[in-house]
Amino acid sequence: MRSVKASDVMWNHIEPIRCGTPLTKVVKILLTNHVSGLPVVDSRRKVLGFVSEQDCIHALLVSSYHGEGDPVVDDVMFKEPITISPEMDIVDVAQNLGHGKPKVFPVVDHGRLVGIVTRTAILAELARSVMDLPKHITAE
Repeated sequence: MRSVKASDVMWNHIEPIRCGTPLTKVVKILLTNHVSGLPVVDSRRKVLGFVSEQDCIHALLVSSYHGEGDPVVDDVMFKEPITISPEMDIVDVAQNLGHGKPKVFPVVDHGRLVGIVTRTAILAELARSVMDLPKHITAE
């Protein structure tokens, strides 16, 4: 299999979540973009956390039950996300996928978010290599 870097398969067209974003808006962004989670960044695109569908489900259930209103992403995000570099080989990333591991990896270059790598993107690239699938089959 040829060497493929994270930068070769990353998405860089999805806007990350900013601190202070209401959770209802986060949910809309996740659903609209068909992604299971996104990084949370500051104004300089430094990754401060990660919010997943599961985080949102739990928070919405709790806030609905207690009638607490709309929480913000800062209240529910995971504050120590695993990030990868654009140069990381996707085989290495794929080996980190597993039970309880992230399904989306923020790609960080010089301390700034430059994109995300999804499990679907990794699967599509591995399938192309192993199954000789055409390039037009993508992760999107």
